[in-house]
Amino acid sequence: MEILQNLDPLLRTFWYIAIPVSLFFIIQTIMTFVGGSDAGDISADVDGDVGFGDSLGDLFSLRSLVNFLLGFGWGGIALFPLIPSKPVLITVAVLVGLGFVVIFFLILRQLFKLAKDGSFKTEDAMNKTAEVYMTIPANRNGKGRVLISVGGSVRELDAMTDGAESLHNTTAVKVVKIENNILIVEKI
Repeated sequence: MEILQNLDPLLRTFWYIAIPVSLFFIIQTIMTFVGGSDAGDISADVDGDVGFGDSLGDLFSLRSLVNFLLGFGWGGIALFPLIPSKPVLITVAVLVGLGFVVIFFLILRQLFKLAKDGSFKTEDAMNKTAEVYMTIPANRNGKGRVLISVGGSVRELDAMTDGAESLHNTTAVKVVKIENNILIVEKI
């Protein structure tokens, strides 16, 4: 710590902030990955939107504070030799800290999108277009199969048609009804 005593007081302050916050951040990160803490300090709606909880006070969480101080401390240290004006340096360090908080929330928003429910419901295929994969007999005289893209994935589903002609491989169709998990399609 004797090395820090010979530094400019502002630079020393940045170091006094950056070192303990960095250690805390490392411990916090390790605990998050090994399950020692919850996802932490933010909430996610069912649709994956990241929010700040029920009040503005939730915005000022421990993780947000750690991220801000991490950006503030290391930003101040990195920019100290480049910015001679101390008020400008402090302002820029504050902006770097706020940038760290914003980046943290953007990363979490992306992570929560990965946690979305990816289960398929046949109703999601309604009014979608599909391509006949196996011939669909006319007048509901049997089942065929279609390839349909729902929710970003392609699925192969049973299908029937009310039409007077059979629908052959690669024919474009539209889902008009769903009965007993069987798609009722018509030629486009």
